[in-house]
Order: sequence, then structure tokens, then C-alpha cells
Amino acid sequence: MTAIIITKGARRLLDDFFTRAIIAGVGLALTTGPLGCFIVWRRMAYFGDTMAHSALLGVALALIFDINMMIGVFAVAVAISAILLLLQRRHTLSADSLLGILSHATLSLGLVLVAFMTWVRVDLLSFLFGDILAVSRMDIAFIYGGGVFVLAVLAWLWRPFLAATVSEDIARAEGMNPALSRIVFMLLLAIVIAIAMKIVGILLITSLLIIPAATARRFSSTPEQMAILASLIGAAGVIGGLYGSIHFDTPSGPSIVVAALAIFILSLLPLHKREQASPKRIAGQ
Repeated sequence: MTAIIITKGARRLLDDFFTRAIIAGVGLALTTGPLGCFIVWRRMAYFGDTMAHSALLGVALALIFDINMMIGVFAVAVAISAILLLLQRRHTLSADSLLGILSHATLSLGLVLVAFMTWVRVDLLSFLFGDILAVSRMDIAFIYGGGVFVLAVLAWLWRPFLAATVSEDIARAEGMNPALSRIVFMLLLAIVIAIAMKIVGILLITSLLIIPAATARRFSSTPEQMAILASLIGAAGVIGGLYGSIHFDTPSGPSIVVAALAIFILSLLPLHKREQASPKRIAGQ
């Protein structure tokens, strides 16, 4: 009888963790879908990696100054974006060289700082690969609060973002400011990285941005369709990955990415191929 009670209690506890994980993961996927579309259209995957890798430095600084980790990660991501913009204007190095230097430098600095923190126990694996089953109600509040803000800004600046993606000259001709839209986009990406760190981890954040968007592109004919479908595919990857993680006893973050990858591979099957979504299709509108 006691064993039955313990089993029921453990199952209820697991269900509570799993429900929170589903809610958090789906909330993140709804946000990364539209943002990931712009990363795919602008071919900014390497930039996304750089921002994600800088998150570990943000974690280290947050531990040192005893502040919220999401705030630390966001602050470092903003700083990296500013440094990148300043260095690009000097034209001393190519963009990919700058991204490579900043990506690995920030990741290494974060690891070194964490190694010096003998007064605190740091679970590096949870930061690198995520620990979605450990999300709290406060984490969910941060995820949905940040997600709603990001989606609201994207909806408000959708046309300027698309115009700048097609051509900065076209955007200027229409009275828009491509430089400002680039800065805003970087800030939105910094917010997403800060709220996504606990879900899939620092090393896998970019995959949740790119894989659903790349999959959705094959089945969409307009940018709006692609953004919506990318969110749905991301949510399906989260749910499938979490169920697979529970069933096969595998890490949750990598399992989510593998599930999203499986959907992408299925999308490559030789089915009827529609015209792929691209912001250039609306350039003449």
C-alpha cells in the first residue's frame, strides 16, 4: 500500500514537471518560429551561434554579481551586439571572422570564469544543453512575458524588417531605417536567447531557431505562412522531444533538437514542392 502511494506521488510530481516543461517549451517555440525565419532569410545562423555562445559569459557574470541569470545573459548579448556593430563599421575584419572570434572568445571566457568560482557549484551541462524539466513557474512567467514582448515588436515592425531583409536600399526609399531595424532585431534575439537558455541550452539554442524555420520554408508560399508554420513545427518538436526524452531516458534539450531534425528530414521527402517563402516575393507590393 505504501509503495502504491509513493508511486502515485512520484507520478504526480513527474506529471507536474512534465506539464511545466511542455508549457515552457511551447511558449518558447511560438517565439523562436518568426524570429528564426528572419535568421534564415538573412543567413545569420553564425550570428545566432555567437549570441548563444556569449550566454555562458552572461551566466558567469550573473553568478559573480549575484543577479538574475536571464538579466546577465541579456546584458552580455546586448554588449556583444554593440561590439559587433562597432567593429563591422571599421571594416578591419570580415563579418565571419569577427563572429568566429567573438563566439569562441565569449564561450571560453565564460568557462574560465566558471572554473574560478570555487565558492559555488555550477552544473555546466544544464547550461550547455538545457534542463527544461527543472523550469519553475517563475521561469515560465519570464518565457511568456519575454515571448509576448518579442512577438508584439515583430508584429509592429514586420514590414520594416521584411523590407530591410529584401534590400536596405528599398527600405531607405520607403522612409525606413535599416540600421535601427538591425539593432532592434539583435535586441529581440538577445531576449530570446536569455529565455531559451534553460530550455535547450547554450549550444543548442540556434538549432531551435533555424531548424523549424528551414522546415517551414518548404511548405510556405508567403513570409507570414512560414512564420506561423515555423512556430507550429517548433512546438511539435518540443512536445515530441519531451515525450522521447521521458520514454528513452535521454537529455531533454538534445531530444527536442533531434525531434525537430526528424521533422526536417521528413520534409525533404520528394513530395509536391511549393514555391518557397521569401521576403523578396513581397518586394513589389
